[in-house]
Amino acid sequence: MAKKNPKRGLPPMHPGELLREEIVPALGRPKAEIARLLGVSRQTLYDILEERQPVTPTMALRIGKLCGNGPDLWLNLQKRYDLRRAEQELGERIKAIPTLNAV
Repeated sequence: MAKKNPKRGLPPMHPGELLREEIVPALGRPKAEIARLLGVSRQTLYDILEERQPVTPTMALRIGKLCGNGPDLWLNLQKRYDLRRAEQELGERIKAIPTLNAV
């Protein structure tokens, strides 16, 4: 009998939440300066921080360079967040799709 994996940890967060709550305060610089250093408009940065815009691969490269941790963290956070939202949105419709096995 297959055993279900228990859900672990916290639900996926939008990368903007991590930026807003942890990274930007730790950098100790105004958001306008961070936007300038990233090469984006203040509005673009604010939209990400307020979770109104996703972190794209291009933005992940920029943030990863600025923070020194590379783009993968930012892309993985966005991917997990997007998948969770899609699962919640589609719910039962996904469960109704059969899984086919190749013969």
